[in-house]
Formats: sequence, structure tokens, C-alpha cells
Amino acid sequence: MSDDGPARLPRTGMPADELLEQIDTARAGDLDWKGGRAFSLVYNSGDEAHEAVLHAVADRYLHENALNPFRYPSLLQMELDLVAMGADLFGGVADAGAVTAGGSMSIFCAVQVARGHARAEMGIPEPQVLAPETAHPAFAKACDLLDIELVTVPVEADGRIDPERLGAAITDRTALLVASAACYPFGVIDPVAAVAALADERGLLCHVDACLGGFLLPFWEELGQPVPPWDLSVPGVTSLSADVHKYGYAFKGASLVLYRDRDLLKHQHFWYSDWPGGLYASSTPAGTRPAPPIAGAWAALMHLGREGFLRLTSQVLDAHTRFLDGIAAIDGAVVDPAPDISVFQVTTPGRSHDAVGDQMDARGWNLDRQQGGLHVMLSPYHAQVADQFVADLGAALADVPLTEDAPTSSTVSTYGGIAEA
Repeated sequence: MSDDGPARLPRTGMPADELLEQIDTARAGDLDWKGGRAFSLVYNSGDEAHEAVLHAVADRYLHENALNPFRYPSLLQMELDLVAMGADLFGGVADAGAVTAGGSMSIFCAVQVARGHARAEMGIPEPQVLAPETAHPAFAKACDLLDIELVTVPVEADGRIDPERLGAAITDRTALLVASAACYPFGVIDPVAAVAALADERGLLCHVDACLGGFLLPFWEELGQPVPPWDLSVPGVTSLSADVHKYGYAFKGASLVLYRDRDLLKHQHFWYSDWPGGLYASSTPAGTRPAPPIAGAWAALMHLGREGFLRLTSQVLDAHTRFLDGIAAIDGAVVDPAPDISVFQVTTPGRSHDAVGDQMDARGWNLDRQQGGLHVMLSPYHAQVADQFVADLGAALADVPLTEDAPTSSTVSTYGGIAEA
């Protein structure tokens, strides 16, 4: 944390109080997610009692290593419980999944399994993955790392993939079709049932990326909101990813990857016996796995329970309604396309959305820039700041000239952050 050249290991250790003071000083410039002014990276439940439980659990498992879960039977049972609870929520089976370090790792695992399945069961040595252009970049990363071709297909004006267009892009090397529930840029749910039916008809795998919506949609629907079929209960869906550290309200990083059966899961496992150190085996690409995220994810689900999730989802729905109604009343701001969940893009027709974002920055907000607008992701706590957000957005628009060439400090649209010149 020094600007005096590259850091070096100090000759003598720093006293604890001085160390913590330095950390606190450095953190002063970090994102303040607790105040409700941030819309990504952290999902703010606003529940202090829940946060206290997570801190206590993390402290208990701070040094444990899930590399060998049989040495930590409590962690093994937590992982089994997490997979079983996820399967119960998402229409899967209780013994066909794993806990990973995050959504990107869950997606990597699903692509890895698709590659293994394509080679072993379909006779495709060089498989393709076919995905909407709105699919998370983790699919591109996984395909790059696994040396698989990713083919992306444009979405329609409503942000969803057209199954017919997707079907027209299938080749004899296609192994996996992808759908999002919901996609991160726009918060819309792809027509999962139609995509899965297409996959089933062609003998392909179908992955649903529910990293964002997985722990929201079951309760969103229970609260009376329209939710199309999207999970493993849909015929043809063969795998699903869902992040516990998003709307599961656990700390980073914990995600689930689930499969229709254990035969698919086996393609994810790695075994190596030709080593003097003995048998090496892992259920995910990671070797050493920190215990706190696993324990924290288990604790989050157990502490909240169905009633807790309904309570927090109700708060998200309240924030969602107030934000959308407030934005609709502002001249010059449009939520486009219309979202299915509490994640959406605000466009500013005729104005530079980057310049509007700069004005919102100046008012203390932290909105991510996308290619076509400003990204909003709502947590329960945002219900408390909805009115101020709407008022500030209206004022920001008034301060930006009606031209798309207004000066801006933002030079590139960045997922998870704001790019500055």
C-alpha cells in the first residue's frame, strides 16, 4: 500500500494496531456498499444479524482447507447439504453437483463437463458451445481456457435469444446450448423451455446460467411475480449454475453447479494416481479450497430459511417496484429492455449515458456503465434509498446536455466497475 515503488517484505513485522490502522486508511477509498450507493459486486441484505452470523462462521473456519474433505467431515457434510438444498430448490437430484468458488468457476465446470461428454459420448473431439451474446463472459473465458470454440448468437430487441435463430446456428460440432436465467446485462430470462427442447431434440446438453437469478427466482415466483420455466425440472436442461454469494446472501465466493445426473458430474472429477505423493483427486478444478465460503454459504441458507428468503425477496421486490416506477416518471430515462427480475439497464435516449453516470458519481452513486446504458442491480437495502436515487437521477439528467457527445470521464464500459480515463 505504498507509492514508493514495488512492495518488499518488511525486515520487522508491523504492530497489529498500526497494521489495522493502515488497512482502514487504505479502505477509505474502496467501494462503500453498505450505504446502498453501489449496485454490483456485493449483495447487501441490510440484515445486521445475518451479517454477524456470517462473520462468526468465517472466524470458526478461517484456516480449514477443503482440499481433503474427509479430514473435515463437517465441511464435507455442509457441501453435501448445499448441493441437496440447491437441487431441492432447482428441481435437481441431491447427489449430482458441487460447491465452487463462484459463478465463473461453476460455468467453467459446466463447459468442462460438456467437453468431456462431447468427446466420450458424442464422438466430437473439438466441440462448440453455442450461447446468446448476452451470456456471461465466463463462458468465453472457459472456452478459451479449455480450447473450445464459442459461437455467440445475437438476441432480440427484448434481450432474449430466439430459439429458432439459435437452432439455425447449430452445427455437427455443437455440444452445449446456453440460456440465462436471468442475463446480467438486462435481467431478462431466456426462453429456457424452448432452448432445452431444442437441445433434447438434437441430443445436446443445455446449461442454464442462473448464477444471478437462482436464489431469487423461486421466491420471486412465490411472491406472485411471473417466472417462466427455467430450472432443472425443465425437460432437456442438463446443468445449472447458481451463486450463493449473490441473492443467497453469503459472502464471496460460493456457487453451485448442478447436473441432471451423476454420470455428467463424473466428467468434472479429476483423478491422478501416478504420483509418489499418492492419489490426487478433486471434485472441482481448484485444489486447495478455503473453508469459510463453504461454511458461510451453508450458514446463510440455514440461517435465513425459506421465510428469510421470502422476507428479503419481498424487500428486493419493493425496491424493484419503486425504482422502476420512479424512473418511468423521469423525462429522459428509460428502462430498456423490460426486466424479469431486479436487474436492469437504464438508457438515456439522446444523452450520453456515460455523462449521466458521471453526474450520478458526483452525487455519490456507483453505477456500472454498459455498452448501451447504466446498470442497476437491486439488493434488499436499496428499498431504503429508492426515493433519493430517483431524485438524483432526475437532477443528473437535467445537468447533461441533450447530445450523445457530452464530455465524460468514462472511456470504456466495464463489468463490475467504472473505467476512468
